[in-house]
Amino acid sequence: MTPPVAQFVSQPSADLVQIDLTPKKPTAKPAWLKAKAPMGETFHNLKKMARELNLHTVCESAQCPNIGECWNQKSATFMMLGNLCTRRCGFCAVPKGKPEPIDFDEPRRVAYAVAQLGLAHAVITSVNRDDDNVGAARAFVSVIEEIRMQAPGCRVEVLTPDFQGNEEALRMVVAARPEILNHNIETVPRLYRVAKSGGRYEKSLRFLQHAKGLAAEMFSDRDGDQIVTKTGIIVGMGEEMHELLAVFRDLANRRVDILTIGQYLRPSRDHLPMARYYTPEEFAFLKHEAVGMGFKHVESGPLVRSSYHAQEQAESTGLAVKSGAHL
Repeated sequence: MTPPVAQFVSQPSADLVQIDLTPKKPTAKPAWLKAKAPMGETFHNLKKMARELNLHTVCESAQCPNIGECWNQKSATFMMLGNLCTRRCGFCAVPKGKPEPIDFDEPRRVAYAVAQLGLAHAVITSVNRDDDNVGAARAFVSVIEEIRMQAPGCRVEVLTPDFQGNEEALRMVVAARPEILNHNIETVPRLYRVAKSGGRYEKSLRFLQHAKGLAAEMFSDRDGDQIVTKTGIIVGMGEEMHELLAVFRDLANRRVDILTIGQYLRPSRDHLPMARYYTPEEFAFLKHEAVGMGFKHVESGPLVRSSYHAQEQAESTGLAVKSGAHL
């Protein structure tokens, strides 16, 4: 039985973003947020292979709490275009700075790793490369093509930046036909200024909506829906429940297929303070509300991240076909 809405919905707050910088005593992490420590032969072998191929994983760079579980299941999200992001988002642990030139051999090495791991579902993301959005898109196109050559039958999910709204960049990625095109909305509009530096809420909404439109334009109407769109949001940065539900409605209206909802965990004292922990009951409530809005799949829980159980998410929609089936 769904908890009553009044139990969780807070009153609307002012548009002004207020962050309390008063020192606080550390809050004990709830039991439901404790993840297994990374260890085991599979974990170490995957780490060794990434080092040998000079590859980065978002699992390490973003300090994902699920790294132990995922890597021991041979599931990793490769992060392309270097390990330095051109943006300074307040929640993200990925290092920031001036990146090196784009390495266009990297997609081949990523595909080799995917093939060696025998993955049925590969998730590829990247740092923001606002210095070269079209080049970044070219790298995503290359990695999709390389995976299909080196690991035929592997489903490809790409988690891309917004490319600063560059039409050519998005069109290139859609034309390469990844089975899932993911772009994270991250937070509510009111918090974009402090949480998602360089990003714009409306721009991300347009990105997700336009991807569907481009697919329908480039392919037949039936095949257009084979590009599944996906997005994720993290909670606990100071948003209100009514703001989250408004974002869900915006995304549902853009026909986004998959939504992930997870708890924000502050990477360091230099990052955006965490406002509170959400309870498992609240995550269940958010999932119930989102499913009712029409999402094909909603993954909602304290430890959920964009690529957590990505293969299961894709399969549950019934929309994502294996690569090659539409070629």
